[in-house]
This record gives sequence, C-alpha cells and structure tokens, in this order.
Amino acid sequence: MQGFNDRLAGMDFASHNAEVKVVWESFYAGKPIRVPIILGTNTRYFMFNDRANPEKLQFNTYMKDPDVMYEASLRFARWSRYNLLQDAELGLPGKWSLSVDFQNFYDAAWFGCPIEYIDNEVPDTSPRYAELPEKLMESGIPDPFSGVMGKALEYYEHMKARAEGDEYYGRPVEVSPPWCGMGTDGPMTVACNLFGATFVCETLASDPDRISRLLDFITDALITRMRAFRMRFNVPVPQDNFGFADDSVALISSRMFKQVILPLHRRIYDAFGTTIGRSMHLCGNATRHFNTLRDELGVMSFDTGFPVDFTRLRKELGPNIRILGGPRADLLLSGTMEQIHDNVHKILESGIMEGGGFVLREGNNLAPRTPLKNTEAMYKAGREFGQYQKG
Repeated sequence: MQGFNDRLAGMDFASHNAEVKVVWESFYAGKPIRVPIILGTNTRYFMFNDRANPEKLQFNTYMKDPDVMYEASLRFARWSRYNLLQDAELGLPGKWSLSVDFQNFYDAAWFGCPIEYIDNEVPDTSPRYAELPEKLMESGIPDPFSGVMGKALEYYEHMKARAEGDEYYGRPVEVSPPWCGMGTDGPMTVACNLFGATFVCETLASDPDRISRLLDFITDALITRMRAFRMRFNVPVPQDNFGFADDSVALISSRMFKQVILPLHRRIYDAFGTTIGRSMHLCGNATRHFNTLRDELGVMSFDTGFPVDFTRLRKELGPNIRILGGPRADLLLSGTMEQIHDNVHKILESGIMEGGGFVLREGNNLAPRTPLKNTEAMYKAGREFGQYQKG
C-alpha cells in the first residue's frame, strides 16, 4: 500500500491511532496523559518537498485547475499520512476529505486585489487600493459569492461531482465546503493587503478616524460574506470553538490595538462565536495582546508563532488557557536533532504544561524541506518530556 520511499512504511498504524485517540480524548476532557504533538502544514510544504511532489507541480498550475487541485490534494494527504509522524490518524483513512485550497490570498482577492505568482511561490496579492484607499468603498460591499469566492464555489461543485463514486487507495473521497468563504485572516491583515502595511500603520498613528472608517467597511464586508457562506452551507451561526487570525496586529502597540482593532474583533466574535472555546491564531511577536483578548473577548485558546516566552506566557495567561506552540520553524529546518531535543525539553519544563492545556507544534507552520528526522526528534522529545503524572 505504501510507496517505496514512505518514511513510516511498516509502522503499526492501528496501535498508533489507538494511542492518539486516547491522547486527544484525555486532553479535551481536561485530564491529559501527555502533551499532544502536531505538525502544521499547508500546500507550500508539500509543493516544495521533492518527495511529496516529485513531478514538481507549481502553484500557478495547481491554483488554476480544479482537477489538478483535486488530484494533488489527494496525493499530499496520502503522503502526509505515511510520512509525517504526529498525534494524528496515520495510514489510510475511512475516507479522504478535501476542500478548495485558495491559500491566504482569498480575502484580498475577493476585494479585487490581483493575484500574483512570483518565483513559483505561494500566490499573493498586490495592494490594489494603495494609491486611493477610499476607492475600496465606492461600489459598496462586494457580493459574497462574486470574484474569487464565485470561483471557489465553481471549484467546489466541480470537485464534489468528481468525488462522487471516486476512490483513492480504496477509500471514498469527500469534498468539504470552501472554508475560505467562512473565515478570515482578520481585518487589520486584510487592510494591510489592500492598502499596504505602511499606510495602515502610519494612518493608525496620524489619522485614526480615517483608518477606522476603512476598517469598519472591511469588517462589515467580511461579516456579510462569512454569514452568507455559512448560511449557504448550513454552518451554525453562532458556533462553539470559533476562531480566526489577524497576524498584522503584531505591528502595533497594545494601546492602538485596544482603541482601533479590538472593537472589530469583538464584532466578529459576537457575530460567529458563542462564548465557548473562542480561539485566535497570531503569528509573530503578538503575545502583548493576549491578555486583552482573553479579558475583553473571552479568547481561551492561542495558536502562537514565535518569538514566545513560554514561562512568561503561562504565568500571564494562567493555567486555564490553551496554548499551541513549540520550536521555531527555522530551528526545525536547520538545527540538529540534539538541538531540537534540547529545545523541546526546555519548552516542556518551562511551566507551559501547567493546567494541561498545551499542544506542542512547530512555531509556526512547517517550513518546506524540513528534514523529517528533525520533526521526528520533536515528536520523540515531546513524548519523553510531555508526560503528566497520574493521580
């Protein structure tokens, strides 16, 4: 069943999966037996991995053809299950689950920013409204299903039709609704994509009323689109465990965040999240905002990037907050197995395990060409040092 070069060929998947099930059940019950260990990957990791992508498929081709996206997504999913050691189900699944994969350009592209493919890298957008920011508001809120969101629906219907009766390695294929319409990378991050980060930051400082008008419009539009997509696909509004991201808040002070961005985040959480399990993903040095998000918005789970001081973070947030984090992505990419082992040891002895709400992962997003021996060193060290005492 496995390919000739599968890293985990010969592994006892049944035993691994049974253990993983217990690990996660105990974690969510608030009585963890050990720290769960995961790897955050996206298509970029697989695309620039010669073992996962020997045909050297490029984003330009992948993004512009739903059949290519369908086939590549299946190959990457199977490769992940036979090569990436983590606390996830490995080996063949009961069914394969795919979704339209428009990466992180979807918000800006929906507002009309052109999609660019530079040096075969992950597609990005250019700031269409950099010269005349208020032009964004001239035509009103875009139709929720227009532009790139309309294309996402087209891809979804095409891939869903192809999946009917299809099998991959003897398992059926299911296509999930396009998540890109239902979530967001956050109002400040979207603004930086639309106008450029320099304009956003300078205007926050020099003319907060002006940037607030633009940010209010962006937030109105995002909420309108997210609600329309959720209604179309019968996703509860509001729902438990709702979360989103806004990585660009790492650029601003706590005072500025509280004054301008926090009210926008409140609107999004109140629109789509119950008070149960609110979460946020924040890359970069954004931990100064965590207390505010906890106290003001009830965020109880933080997916961190780096740099993160785990000792200070746990002391500041307390034992009841869930934190996801771990070794820096560059350490996993270029460090030795011994360095990674020692770093994981240091993290897990930092006090971060207090309360049982820590998940060990790369911090943040596994870099292409990261040696699998290094991710396995992280996993092994996590199992060694991440045990909780019984009783």
